[in-house]
Amino acid sequence: MNDEEIIERWKDNSVPWIAAVREGRIRSRVVATDDAIVNAVLARSPRSVLDIGCGEGWLVRRLGRHGIDVLGVDVVPELIEKARTEEGGRYDLLSYEDLAAHGLEESFDICVCNFSLLGEMAADDLVAAVPSLLKPGGALIVQTLHPWVASIDNPYQDGWRSGSWLGIEGEFGEPAPWYFRTLQNWSQLFSKAGFCIDQILEPANPETRQPASLILVGVVPS
Repeated sequence: MNDEEIIERWKDNSVPWIAAVREGRIRSRVVATDDAIVNAVLARSPRSVLDIGCGEGWLVRRLGRHGIDVLGVDVVPELIEKARTEEGGRYDLLSYEDLAAHGLEESFDICVCNFSLLGEMAADDLVAAVPSLLKPGGALIVQTLHPWVASIDNPYQDGWRSGSWLGIEGEFGEPAPWYFRTLQNWSQLFSKAGFCIDQILEPANPETRQPASLILVGVVPS
């Protein structure tokens, strides 16, 4: 399991994933996590947002309806191509490695990663580069699987895990692996990049009454 395998698996599954997102087949997103990340971003009243790992662009479009200038970047060509078929937002085909190494010619009020920091080293390097992409007073907002819920049937320790399409209808192929991080690991990842964690949110799934996700908001001290 490695970062490269994540990209290959998402390329293989881009078509059924687009259908699942646009047809509302992922229940936890419908009842909890989509609104949670939108509200977390809007709460900081940004004028500009960089959506890192934007997928087919749903968050770019949602934020754009609030008058925010949003750029979405992703490494999967099929996802970016589909995103560009909808009105609203801007999109670039860009890997995390290129973004971390070369940055962009513009800066943003917020960089958001919505369930898109799935790897190990690529994610580490990306988070370390985010401060250079932010305007003064900007923030990094990350939504991820809640470590407590995601580790119920596994040891609570950092490491690679197999992915799953459980509960999502569609003709999916082999799922992408992902790198599990404890809360301590997430905290260290932010700290090493120069961020202080300004806010921790734990959106609840109203149907299961369990945490649906973990949202971390990091700011760079002035």
